[in-house]
Amino acid sequence: MTYRSRQLRVVLHSLRRSGVVRELALSKVYQLIEPGPVVLVTTKRAGRENVMTMSWHMVVDFEPPLIACVVSENDFSFAALMAEQECVIAVPTSDIASVVVEIGNCSGRTTDKFEEFALTPVHARLVAPPLIAECFQPRVQTGRRQHGDVVQCVRGSGREGVA
Repeated sequence: MTYRSRQLRVVLHSLRRSGVVRELALSKVYQLIEPGPVVLVTTKRAGRENVMTMSWHMVVDFEPPLIACVVSENDFSFAALMAEQECVIAVPTSDIASVVVEIGNCSGRTTDKFEEFALTPVHARLVAPPLIAECFQPRVQTGRRQHGDVVQCVRGSGREGVA
């Protein structure tokens, strides 16, 4: 061990004892680096609409707009996204934050989330999954799933003066 690494250990030990720095479970580390905002993703398969909460996403290209999304294969929405190759990404307002959490805590396999959480589906022009009326503008209608978990934006909409 070098002198410098011993110094760092002493400093970290002192910080931990003082409560300034504490160990985090590896399962919690992502909370420090995840991108924002938390969004809602809608899908539609065999006439059934679903919505899920997603916090792991990022823009990976601008022309055409590409968004990388992390959707677990265990999520009900995953099968619809793979089969239909399209979704809508909607940015919720802060006044429905508690609803967004609840949406993320239940499965579309057993719950009609639009009905359960009184969300209003709105017809999207270019993709089958609906927009959500209660979400902030601009909404990104995302479709045409690309390689891996990257989707290409095919249309965006928003109120005048936003974005």
